[in-house]
Amino acid sequence: MSWTLRNRWQRALTLSAAAATLYPFAQANTAPQAAHLFSQSNSAASASPQSAPGSSPSAGSAPAAVPPGPPPTPEQLGDILALHQRYQAAIEAYKKAPQDSADVLNKMGIAYQMMYDLADASKCYQASLKINPRNASVLNNLGTTYDALKRYGDSERMYRRALKIEPTSAVIMKNLGTSQVAEHKYKQGRKSYEAALAIDSHVFDDQRGPQVGNPSSAQNRGAMNFYMAKTWVRAGMNDRAIEYLRLALNEGFTNPKKIIADPEFAALHGIPAFDQLLAAQRLQ
Repeated sequence: MSWTLRNRWQRALTLSAAAATLYPFAQANTAPQAAHLFSQSNSAASASPQSAPGSSPSAGSAPAAVPPGPPPTPEQLGDILALHQRYQAAIEAYKKAPQDSADVLNKMGIAYQMMYDLADASKCYQASLKINPRNASVLNNLGTTYDALKRYGDSERMYRRALKIEPTSAVIMKNLGTSQVAEHKYKQGRKSYEAALAIDSHVFDDQRGPQVGNPSSAQNRGAMNFYMAKTWVRAGMNDRAIEYLRLALNEGFTNPKKIIADPEFAALHGIPAFDQLLAAQRLQ
């Protein structure tokens, strides 16, 4: 898989626009008893030793008995393992779950994709869509695999299909924008980014799902960050605009002279962080 997975799960990419978001480990419906059993199994090795024969624990020190719950289903176990980044084990658990479940196949696809296995991830997503062709989450996830393969026309088609089902999804709109910019459709990509921000102003900070980086060249990543900077300026969030300009400059997409001459960045002139950024670039 040619994408860089941004630390697999917890540390989702927060600054670069070149990231696509998958669904839906964070929304997994893990039964409380399944989580409890997993916690018990992990803590068994570190449990305190039993009292020695003849010892007398103080009154009230013994924990209350916890009635055992039913064992987790294969899907619930897979959810727990995936949340702990044990993706291969999660896949094995999902394989034991009913294979006529669109949700199980989607989760298995995510686990494969987090292990860089695009071929099997795509197969799982496609199998899921055969069961439920109107699942916007799965359409989004399949779109990210096409992005990884640089099949941008196919990825854009998946995102647009997903948006017909969930037109207010900021995540899918953001992914569409990333795909468009990777295809050098800069104006369209910028509009998609702006639409995503209009739906959810925190969409580029969202860390609730696994993030996968776009396989673009440094030039394309620079373009994504440059147009995101313009989007932030229009939204009146100058600090964020400066952060994205720094990324665009580091990728070599632009230079201080062009930024100063661009009227869309006029609002940044005189801001100390902006002036310091350009001054530092001139010294390099």
